[in-house]
Amino acid sequence: MAGERRTTTVGQLPTPESQPSRVPVALTRLVWLLWVASLGVLAVWFHRGEGWAPAGMVVVDGLTVVMWTTVTFFSGVVHSYSRRYMAGDRAVDRFFGRVFAFTLAVMLLVAADGLVVFGAAWLAMGLVMSGLIGHGGDRAARAAAALARRYVPRELGAARPRPRGAVVAHRSDDRLRRRRTVVTASPPVLFAAGALLLAAMVQSALVPFHAWLLSSMTAPTPASALMHAGFVNAGGVLLVRFAPVVTVDSRFMLAVVLVGATSAILGKLLKTVRADVKGGLGCSTVGQMGFMIAQAGLGFFAAAVTHLVLHGFYKAYQFLGSGGRVTREHPTASAPTRSTTAAGVAVTVGTALAGGALFTALTGKGTGLNGGLLLTLLVVLTTLHAARDVVTRTALPKAARYGAVPAVALPALAVYGGVYGVVERLLAGLPAVGEPEALTAVHGVVAVAFVLAYLVVESGVYRRSPRLYVWLLNATSPPAETRLEGHDDS
Repeated sequence: MAGERRTTTVGQLPTPESQPSRVPVALTRLVWLLWVASLGVLAVWFHRGEGWAPAGMVVVDGLTVVMWTTVTFFSGVVHSYSRRYMAGDRAVDRFFGRVFAFTLAVMLLVAADGLVVFGAAWLAMGLVMSGLIGHGGDRAARAAAALARRYVPRELGAARPRPRGAVVAHRSDDRLRRRRTVVTASPPVLFAAGALLLAAMVQSALVPFHAWLLSSMTAPTPASALMHAGFVNAGGVLLVRFAPVVTVDSRFMLAVVLVGATSAILGKLLKTVRADVKGGLGCSTVGQMGFMIAQAGLGFFAAAVTHLVLHGFYKAYQFLGSGGRVTREHPTASAPTRSTTAAGVAVTVGTALAGGALFTALTGKGTGLNGGLLLTLLVVLTTLHAARDVVTRTALPKAARYGAVPAVALPALAVYGGVYGVVERLLAGLPAVGEPEALTAVHGVVAVAFVLAYLVVESGVYRRSPRLYVWLLNATSPPAETRLEGHDDS
């Protein structure tokens, strides 16, 4: 074989130059200054209570300030982390330049007040991220970057102009902030809404457009953190900005819920068959973005924005700490022993129900016959899953298993409710983002599907079907040309 005939030369690792570049330090300090400035803008918004348009083509409203604060914070963490992670890389200046350019593109995207500016920022964001995916230059990285460029900028660039004519036909201008005119559900508008949903699905890597995300694991870990904490969230931002078009028809909103719920359920199943750390995190992102889109389809756009913000914090932490989770031991040796007891069941169910009640009390969702009931059910199932994961670990002391679960889960839900309240206030001035959808039989089917998916995952029934396991494994496998193994670059 070629690998056996190759002569391997072992030498010293490349070391940084005696006078390292000042670009990483300068850009790191600059992005943290942008975060401080974003906090200032957030304080001004709360003082004014309304947004303003400083340059005509951009608008500073509630969505802008919350996304600016979030994105610059994530970017600051990635910049700081990358100063050590990328030390010695020959193209370190290019890497930091792309990360900073990506930050500026996202900041422009969330503040865009015109379709031209929004589309230009969207395209720039995709191109810069594809460059980050391909950083390093090996064959797998180049192939992954090419796949990202094909999926994200080009397809979305083709879909972007379609909503323009439909939206402008119902308004006097194309300013995104002046969308208080009622949009009727005409065929052009429904076509535009479909194009927007397709764009959000591709950008957020929903099934079946998740291949580009799973193939991007060749990217440096800081780039992966920025991608999963920021890049994929643009699908949710798109739906919020064009909420008057997306919410024009209740049947279309049902389609949004179905699309999001399908990806949320399949993302959870796909994660169960991935053995690698970053691959599992990627599948988790597919599922979490499905939850975000489903929340938008229920009419809770504030919940969708809250989800993308908190998911960004969680996923950035998980990716930047992924190196510490890599172990070299037999899987059965590291797998925790689990046991279910009556006391554990009582604690788990009680914590889940208390979490749902707390969420309802803090947010007011789930008290009427609307999509809030389904949203509350998702909170209960999420709490149930997290509580059961801890309670069944027999290696932990009983005090930690039974006492710490509600002591941690309930305050965490209180924090979530508080963040939700702040985001809801920030988005209150945006049109068509505060009215939940009425319950239908389709919502009931979605609720049953989530419960069944939870039971299937928790019981491990899917492991007994070789066909299902192989299908899930194939669905998580990126294209062959983007895999690291099996390449001969000689």
